[in-house]
Amino acid sequence: MLLRKIESFIRQTGMAETRFGRLAAHDPRLIGDLRNGREPRPAMEKRVEHFMNKYHLELSNAA
Repeated sequence: MLLRKIESFIRQTGMAETRFGRLAAHDPRLIGDLRNGREPRPAMEKRVEHFMNKYHLELSNAA
């Protein structure tokens, strides 16, 4: 489930929910909306997962 992946990501990174939404989907309300039942389309899921993977990769390369 996408929301679980996102919540794990923000716990690991310490990123604010609204910042995550802005960076990953240009939507600061993304996480709140998902918690309230919003169903993301496949393209949105792909975009958000790509953002999380890219973020982790950039962090590992910077270390």
